[in-house]
Amino acid sequence: MADVAGLLPVAREAVAIARRIVLARAPVSVRSKGDRDPVTDVDLAVEDAVREFLSRETPHLGVLGEEHGRSGAADGAWWVLDPVDGTANFARGIPLCGVSLGLVDGRRAVLAAIDLPYLGETYSAVEGSGAYAGEQRISASTAAQLSDAMIAVGDFAVGEGAEVKNQARLRLLEHLGRRAQRIRMLGTAAVDLAWVASGRLEAAVILANLPWDTLAGVLLVREAGGFVLDGDGTEHTVESSATIAVCPGLREDLMKCITPYTARV
Repeated sequence: MADVAGLLPVAREAVAIARRIVLARAPVSVRSKGDRDPVTDVDLAVEDAVREFLSRETPHLGVLGEEHGRSGAADGAWWVLDPVDGTANFARGIPLCGVSLGLVDGRRAVLAAIDLPYLGETYSAVEGSGAYAGEQRISASTAAQLSDAMIAVGDFAVGEGAEVKNQARLRLLEHLGRRAQRIRMLGTAAVDLAWVASGRLEAAVILANLPWDTLAGVLLVREAGGFVLDGDGTEHTVESSATIAVCPGLREDLMKCITPYTARV
């Protein structure tokens, strides 16, 4: 896709619009979209505002949002948006949540912007140009031992088949817990992946791959020098079933731990 970097100001303004809404409005209504899957009035307001902005600024690009699905152009590159990643946290006033926006061309994201409103942090990346927190370039951790690693683990599965999937997750947690320095469950893929990119975390193990949750953060990690893999160790794409982000020095050891369990999810 030509001139991806030229769309970075659009992406940054889109997440800034979202940030202003999140900071200005406490959620008034919370309802369930499915099994333990909440959505608030703020999620919907953010998605509506960002969709309107993107449709006006980039009418040639489609938009896939968590709350309203796909709209706009059916072919070519497309925006993917999570208006509030970490809604369960947000609805309770827990500040670990974020706005995640990626631009996907083919099977991978080529541009990303993530804003963490309550933490005052904004991350961005363009394929081939590095990853940034604000204007500061960021890099993945240099850790080389799992015993030095802080690893974020994604939420437990909900909905159909959750019991079987979570048995494997529990076994994996027990195995990682014996080897890593610490395990954290932050409740938001946007934060997990942004913090792997910035070196605060050595890895994030997310046994799912909803595009609005992961694709922007995946590009951040890659541009920061990390790896993002599917559960079987192959390169992560839109079609992957899991999202394993890891700093370079731990790729081999972490995947040896994970692969036997991801096959069961």
